[in-house]
Amino acid sequence: MCALTAPDLFDQDPEVGRVVLLRPAAAYGTGPTGAAAREAVSLCPAGALSFAPDPPDAPPVGRT
Repeated sequence: MCALTAPDLFDQDPEVGRVVLLRPAAAYGTGPTGAAAREAVSLCPAGALSFAPDPPDAPPVGRT
């Protein structure tokens, strides 16, 4: 659901179904990106997401 709600923030492997974060969480703090991240969290059917922006010096997360 999160990959459909915020495709610029999340990607989903069609075979396995695993979702990956595309950008560091700190990038989601404010503006439209933050709003999309919060919406994805609220719509996650498994409740597997939470929204807590990382400090600016946090290491990047996502696909390498």
